[in-house]
Amino acid sequence: MGNCCDRAASFFGPQKNTNVRVGLPAVCFVWQIAMVVLFGVFIRYDEESDTHWVEFRRENNITSDIENDFYFRYPSFQDVHVMIFVGFGFLMTFLKRYSYGGVGFNFLIAAFGLQWALLMQGWFHSLNPETGKITIGVESLINADFCCAGSLIAFGALLGKVSPVQTLVVALFGVTLFAVEEYIILDLLHCRDAGGSMVIHCFGGYYGLAISWVLYRPNLHLSKRFHGAVYHSDLFAMIGTLYLWMYWPSFNSAITDHGDGQHRTAINTYLALASSVLTTVAISSMSKKGGKLDMVHIQNATLAGGVAMGTAAEFMIQPYGALIVGFCVGIISTFGYLFVTPFLEKYLKLQDTCGVHNLHAVPGMLGGFIGAITAAAATEAVYGAEGLRNTFDFEGEFENRTPGTQGGFQAAGTCVSIAFGLVGGVCVGFILRFPIWADPGDDNCFDDEVYWELPEDEEIVPPVLEYNNHMIHKHQEISESNFSVDQS
Repeated sequence: MGNCCDRAASFFGPQKNTNVRVGLPAVCFVWQIAMVVLFGVFIRYDEESDTHWVEFRRENNITSDIENDFYFRYPSFQDVHVMIFVGFGFLMTFLKRYSYGGVGFNFLIAAFGLQWALLMQGWFHSLNPETGKITIGVESLINADFCCAGSLIAFGALLGKVSPVQTLVVALFGVTLFAVEEYIILDLLHCRDAGGSMVIHCFGGYYGLAISWVLYRPNLHLSKRFHGAVYHSDLFAMIGTLYLWMYWPSFNSAITDHGDGQHRTAINTYLALASSVLTTVAISSMSKKGGKLDMVHIQNATLAGGVAMGTAAEFMIQPYGALIVGFCVGIISTFGYLFVTPFLEKYLKLQDTCGVHNLHAVPGMLGGFIGAITAAAATEAVYGAEGLRNTFDFEGEFENRTPGTQGGFQAAGTCVSIAFGLVGGVCVGFILRFPIWADPGDDNCFDDEVYWELPEDEEIVPPVLEYNNHMIHKHQEISESNFSVDQS
């Protein structure tokens, strides 16, 4: 019995061979060739990007090319695309020795994920049963980026602890699970979630946390010397924060209805983000002796307002309501970094590198329930009869649905996203435990040198420069500065 346990532990234990010279090229080539074949079989241009646009325009009495959806959606697509590749990428560069991995593997996940997302979402949403083809346009590109965001959020919980091949596996299953839960929530339950509080943030956060829980590393302290930030790495991460913060109104409003819905969504998100900054700064200052600010809080919790407004932003929550949402989630997210993340690691064995629990999972869940309450409280007196129909899309088989019933379905959709994230994450976590992925050992996590060629003059950062650990709340008192360098 003891030998069986030893063999099982050896089978599922941490692997020291990190050579991906065969595995990574094989996965990249095979999966990209598969994308080429699948695109050739299924993907075609939609009527607004095909050369038959001229006939389509004439048949539908469209007077000008400016009415092509490209001109409405492309500015939002640009903003969302920047968020995915620059915002998320640079936000993950806070680790002192893992900036290449943060921005580089983010790039890899998104580049593969958007292709797979176009297929998965196409099969569920835009497959023509007569031709067997999927048609794509500019809105498809936005939705594909949204789909990738879920896997990028999950990657944040695993940052520095997985191999590049494992990140692709996370994206493969993450995009697949996302497409299924999105179809259930948006199509079957008929929920409204334009900014993705439920389908993106809540799902992605719990998906990553569940994987991280399964991949728990009891000896991760052996990499403690690299698990923290230095001055310039935190500054680079703040660039990602600012890009995300500036473009979040576009993210939440990108696929809402033209006109008042899109306009209202941008306003509500804008206000919630601004409000969360002030409460984040307040709590961060209150938590430190001398009132000093923690860059971890400023990089992350200031974005929680945008996450929490994803569902309710297109509803008539009113500007003061958006400010209240931002006010509350800024406090909740900062408290999460101060107390919840250390608790999760110590007692639940959950190692969350970027703190996605506090920025995405909990604010996303709260955003889903805020949307449910706001929907249930909707009245004709506030929305107008036609406005109520347009906002909640009460048409066809949902024509007789009431706001109260809609609120119940919105809450159910939030629960579906949590369930998909947790159950799917646990299953994927066990797949990633197989000893075939060339993942790093416990003693060389958070280090770019494992998977990247580094410049020859790269300095070795002395352990004495460690600070701003995202997982360990430090209680030691430092009189003059956050770190010191011993002079020899």
